[in-house]
Amino acid sequence: MPTEIDEVRSYLIENGFPNKVGAVIILGSGLGSFADLINNPVRISYRQIPNFPATSVQGHTGELVSGEVAGEKVIAFSGRFHFYEGHSFSKTVLPVRIAKAFNADKLIISNAAGAINTEFKIGDLMVINDLIRPFHSTSAGSSEIFRYNLYPIAEKVSEIAAEIDLSIQKGTYLYVTGPTYETKAEIRAFRVLGGDVVGMSTSPELIEASRLNVPAAAISLVTNMAAGVQKGKLDHSEVKLAAESRKDDFAKLVTELIRKL
Repeated sequence: MPTEIDEVRSYLIENGFPNKVGAVIILGSGLGSFADLINNPVRISYRQIPNFPATSVQGHTGELVSGEVAGEKVIAFSGRFHFYEGHSFSKTVLPVRIAKAFNADKLIISNAAGAINTEFKIGDLMVINDLIRPFHSTSAGSSEIFRYNLYPIAEKVSEIAAEIDLSIQKGTYLYVTGPTYETKAEIRAFRVLGGDVVGMSTSPELIEASRLNVPAAAISLVTNMAAGVQKGKLDHSEVKLAAESRKDDFAKLVTELIRKL
């Protein structure tokens, strides 16, 4: 990994973070409120951390939070870095590399996504069991050839959700770079390809987690129906409304994943 990761790790430990954590959580758009549930929190703004970019997306607080959840030491990213903000893929996967640097036992990734699958509805939680990257690579600069398989950990997530009587979907996440929402024609094509939801993050992080052998599970919150699925203009404000409606269930699921995954 880049030497800058060692610098970040040293800075964080000097400022109250532990040497090792049980889990790292990446909180997507509208889902940052989970950070408020972390016990004994230590909060550091991204802007204070060496080699860290800032986040400019609405609904992303832009701070790193360390503390405890379900008896486990955790680090939560309240906000992420997107390719469409002008960050390189090596920057978008920074949270994954931090998870590796802190020897995390698991990485839990979340995002807001639009539903391609017409059987999904706003507010659904979906565990990602496969990826589609239709027009581009999501490489963070590695020349390694490796295989990733999300299915086993996705099945485990589904089992844990069932244990707490929480109904979740399973499906394929289709990655686009953004920042524009997709056209109706693109959504029709994506449905033919087999995509269930579409979003502008997560895929690079999952690929890098696989490369670094960091066990990773990813949860999408359906915050809107994709273009052409329902009438009306897509708006980022929908993200906040959908996240607010499911924040308790999301927190319950992530807590159990920290405990049992």
